[in-house]
Amino acid sequence: MGAGVHRFTAFGYAVDNNGVREVAPDASLLARKWDANWISCPQVSLYDYGVYHFRKSFQLDSKPESFVINVSADNRYRLFVNGTPVCYGPARGDLNHWYFETIDISSLLKEGKNTLAAIVWNAGRYTPGAQMTLKTGLIVQGNTPREAVVNTGRGWKVYQNPAYTPSVENRQDVGCADIVDASLYPWNWETADYDDSAWKEVVSLGRGQPYGVGTGYDWVLCRRDIPLMEDSLVRMQTIRRSEGLTVSSAFLKGNAPMTVPANRKVTLLIDQSYLTNAYPELKVSGGKGSEIRMRYSEALYKDGQKGNRNDIEGREVGGFTDKFYPDGGRDRVFRPLWFRTYRYLQIEIETKGEPLTLLDIYGMYTAYPFKENGSFASDQPDLQKIWEVGWRTARLCANETYYDCPYYEQLQYVGDTRIQALISLYVDGDDRLMRKAIKMFDYSRSYEGITTSRYPSRVPQYIPPFSLYWINMVHDYWMYRDDPAFVKNCMPGVKSVLEWFTSKIDPETGILGPVPHWNFIDWPKQWPWNNDQPLGGTHKAAITGGSSILSLQLAYTLKDAIELLKEFGETDLARSYEKVYQSLCRHTWDKCWNEGKQMLADDPDEASYSQHANIMGILSDAVPQEKQQALFNKLNTDPSLIQATFYYRFYLFRALKKVGLADHYTEMLKPWQDMLAIGLTTFAENPEPTRSDCHAWSASPVYDFLATVCGVEPAEPGFRSVRVAPHLGSLKQIEGKIPHPAGIIEVSLKKSGKGLSGTVTLPASLTGTFVWGGQEIKLAGGKNEVKTQ
Repeated sequence: MGAGVHRFTAFGYAVDNNGVREVAPDASLLARKWDANWISCPQVSLYDYGVYHFRKSFQLDSKPESFVINVSADNRYRLFVNGTPVCYGPARGDLNHWYFETIDISSLLKEGKNTLAAIVWNAGRYTPGAQMTLKTGLIVQGNTPREAVVNTGRGWKVYQNPAYTPSVENRQDVGCADIVDASLYPWNWETADYDDSAWKEVVSLGRGQPYGVGTGYDWVLCRRDIPLMEDSLVRMQTIRRSEGLTVSSAFLKGNAPMTVPANRKVTLLIDQSYLTNAYPELKVSGGKGSEIRMRYSEALYKDGQKGNRNDIEGREVGGFTDKFYPDGGRDRVFRPLWFRTYRYLQIEIETKGEPLTLLDIYGMYTAYPFKENGSFASDQPDLQKIWEVGWRTARLCANETYYDCPYYEQLQYVGDTRIQALISLYVDGDDRLMRKAIKMFDYSRSYEGITTSRYPSRVPQYIPPFSLYWINMVHDYWMYRDDPAFVKNCMPGVKSVLEWFTSKIDPETGILGPVPHWNFIDWPKQWPWNNDQPLGGTHKAAITGGSSILSLQLAYTLKDAIELLKEFGETDLARSYEKVYQSLCRHTWDKCWNEGKQMLADDPDEASYSQHANIMGILSDAVPQEKQQALFNKLNTDPSLIQATFYYRFYLFRALKKVGLADHYTEMLKPWQDMLAIGLTTFAENPEPTRSDCHAWSASPVYDFLATVCGVEPAEPGFRSVRVAPHLGSLKQIEGKIPHPAGIIEVSLKKSGKGLSGTVTLPASLTGTFVWGGQEIKLAGGKNEVKTQ
C-alpha cells in the first residue's frame, strides 16, 4: 500500500456533522448481497421528477456506544436522525460505481424511540448533467446485526411531497431550482414525534448488491472513497439595495428580524462580497399567501454584460430562481435541495393580506473539505491576492468531484481536472479526490478506447485531447505519490488511449490525420463556436487532418507514457512508442516549421500560427532544444499569433519553465491582475466577456507560486526526493509551505547581492537538492541553511 493511500494521516482532519463520524463499512458488505432492500414510493413513476420523505422509527433498550449504518439513494438524499441533519449524498459516481456513505450515528440516538428520516429526490428530466441515475430509490443497511433494525424494507414509510415543483427559470446544466408551497409541506416530518400514520408503506426494488455478487445489477454499490463535504455557516455580508422597505444590514447578522407589511412589494439585493457555494436557508413566520423569489447570480448585468463585479448602479440580477410560498406558520425554513452558487442574492417579496416576518437568512457553505496546509508569501502584496482568489476558485470547483465551474455545469472535465488536482496536492496534500477523478475517467472509456471528456456525465462527450491529458494526469500522480499499485491499474487505459490515437496517424504524412469528435484546444477568439461542426475552441485541421497542435500534444503525452511503460515492465511497447514519438516530432517539424518565421504553423498549409502549436513544439521537444528559448521569446511577444487564454497559459508556463525563463513568471500575471481589477473574487473561464466567473483552470497560479516560484517539485517518482529550484524573478523574498506525504516542506529565501540565502526545511525522512544559478546544494531532512553567490 503506497504513500498515497496514507496521505491524510499526515494532515488528518474529519468532517463533523453534528457529532456523526465517518467509519469503515463491515468488510462482508463488500462481498455479499445486502439484507436491506432498495425502497421507493408505490404507485408513482420512478423515473420522473419527485421529492419523497422516508421514515423508520425503532426502539433501543439503551443508548448505544456505536451504531453504524450504510446509506445511498438515487438521485440524492439528505439524512436526519431524530430531527438532526447528519449527512447528504451519495457521492457522485456511475451505475457501476454507486457510492454509499458509512456513518456512526450513535451520538444522536437515545434510549427508547428513535427515528431515521431521509428526503430523497429525483430531478427527472431536469437531472443535472453530472448526475447519473437509474430510478428513485433509497437504501439503508445496518453495519452488523445489531443495526439491522433500520435496514430498509418492511416497516419503512414514505410520503410523496406535493409541495415541490421544479423552477426552470434560467436553468443551467446543474439542474432545476425549487418551487415550494409551504401549505402542502409536511412540517417537522423528520422529527421523532411526527405522526406518519397516514404515510404509505414503501415498495421494495430488490436487495443491495456490491460488485461481483449478482446475476444482474441496478446499482453496483461501492464504498465512498472521499470524505463528507464541509458544511459550515457563512453569513451574508451587506444589503446593497432595498426597494419598498428600509432594511438594515443588521438583519443579515441573525439578530434583527424584519417585517414586511401586508400588501407590500419589497426587493433586497444582498452582496455576499465574494462568490461562494452554499445552501441558503431562509427562516420566516407569518405571511400567508406571500411569494418569495430568491435569485442567485455570479454578477450583475447591464445590457447583457457584466462589467465591474462590484458595481450595482443600473445593474440587475439574472440567474437561477427559487420560489417559496409561506403558509402563515411560525419558524418556517426554506432550503433548496441542492446548493446555489452566488455572490449576489436578490430576494423579491410580495405579501398579500398578512405581514411576513423574515427571521434570518444565511448560507451553509459546502465544498470538498480541503485545508490550506500550503502557503505562499512574497514582498509583492498583489501576489497574495492572486493566491487568495485562486484558492477560493479551486475550492468552489471541488465537491464530490472536481468541477469545471460551480454555477453553470459542475462537470468534471479532464482538461480542468489535471490542473485542479495539482493545486490540491500543493495546497492541501489530500490526494483522494485526484484518485477518484483518475478512476472515474478510466471508467468512462468507450468501446473506441478513449475516455470521455467529462465524467460522471449523463451525456457522453468526447474531446480526444483530454484523453491525452488523462495520461499526463496519471503520470503526475506517479510522480507525486508512491502508489505503484494504483498507477499500474491505470495502465490498460493508458495503452488503450495510445492505441486509439496512433491509429489516427496518417501514414502518408506521418502526423495525425482527421481526428473524430470535438478536439477542443482552447478558447481564443479565432476559434469560435460552430453549431454545424465540432470546431469551437479548435481549428479546421483537427477535422481535415494535419493539426500540428494535436500531433505535438500526442508527442508530449507519449513522453510521459513511455516513462510509465518502462516503469511497469513493458519495455518492448515503450520502444515501439519511442519510434512513434520520434516519427511524429520529425514529420511535424518537416511539414509545419517555417524557417523564415522561425515558428511552427498550425498545419502544413500554414493557414495560421498560434502560441498553442509552438508551446507543444517546445514541450514535446519536436523543436530542437537549441531553438526553444528563442522560439519562446518570439511566441511570447508576437501579438499576431493566436493567443493562449487562461486555460492554455498553464502549458505556456510549462514551456516557460522548460526553456529556462521561469524568472519571468511573475511578470506574466497581468491577466490575473486584470481580473482582480474588475472586482472578480474568483478567476474566470475566459477574458471578458466571460460566461463563468469561476473556472478552476484559471487558478493555476496557486500551483505555480509553489512549483515554479518556490520551485518545489519531485526529483523522482513517488516524490521520494525533492528538487527545489526557485525562480524569484523581480521578487526580493519568498516564503512557501508545501505538503508532502512525509510532512511539510518549507522554503524561506531572499535575494542577497547576486545570490540567494535562506532556509529549506524538509520532513525528517526526505532528502533533495537545491538548485540555483548553476549551483547545487544537497538537502537533508530537517532545516537546511542555503546560500548561493
